[in-house]
Amino acid sequence: MPVTTTERLLLAAMRGGYAVGAFNAENMELAQAIVQAAEELRAPVILQTTPGTIRYGSPSLYHDMIAAIATPAGVPVAIHLDHGDSFAMAVMALRAGYSSIMIDGSRLPLAENIALTKSVVDACHPNGIPVEGELGRVGGKEDDSEDGGQGYTDPDEAEEFVAGTGVGSLAVGVGTAHGVYAKKPVLNKGLISVLAKRLGLPLVLHGGSGLEPGEIRDCIVRGIAKVNFATELRAAYTEAVRRHLAENPNVVDPKKFGAPGRDAVRALVMERMRVCGCDGKA
Repeated sequence: MPVTTTERLLLAAMRGGYAVGAFNAENMELAQAIVQAAEELRAPVILQTTPGTIRYGSPSLYHDMIAAIATPAGVPVAIHLDHGDSFAMAVMALRAGYSSIMIDGSRLPLAENIALTKSVVDACHPNGIPVEGELGRVGGKEDDSEDGGQGYTDPDEAEEFVAGTGVGSLAVGVGTAHGVYAKKPVLNKGLISVLAKRLGLPLVLHGGSGLEPGEIRDCIVRGIAKVNFATELRAAYTEAVRRHLAENPNVVDPKKFGAPGRDAVRALVMERMRVCGCDGKA
């Protein structure tokens, strides 16, 4: 089916008490694995690329590749810009055909974050493309962007932010981090409940890689409608490729080691979709 936007997917998830898994696709094999997992489980799915990924290729290259994989699929697939770091980056993705845009101004003062996010919403709205904003900081490293800080989302500021920007969804800071957790994170799950009640729009949990299934499910019950996974997909792919090459040192055909990498990612994505409860929801 044609690529869809995230708006319908996330509103349905919010009403249904589950979350849509959002998975970062670095190459063809990861994109294939994610869509294959969604088809097997009859799950809606969001494929994402970060600014670092886009700079490695281009927005059009990644959009067209993912769209070619997603369009024949019998489940809804959205193509999302994850952590857009500037108005220019957001517009590049919009023009390339992305069906959902995130603009991350969380490092900025509140007024500047609102102004930047609203400018992206204003650019995307006439095209029917929803925008995800971020308020409160998710620590850790995401591609070539690193944030050592940790800031929880303030509910009063969140109300001001949503009213001032018109975002369709909001990534919130509740104690998660990008990358690999050095120790078990302590999540402020009560804050999710407060934000869900006061804002009434889909909330997004970044830093899903490495979180225990029970923690993710509890966040979803409290109001999370989208959960992001990136680092653990990269790790699963790379480990499978390394293992195959170690066992088959004479292999030079990338397809031979790309296939086991793809299989490992598909299995992991299916596991995470079941945790999110989006299996069978397509």
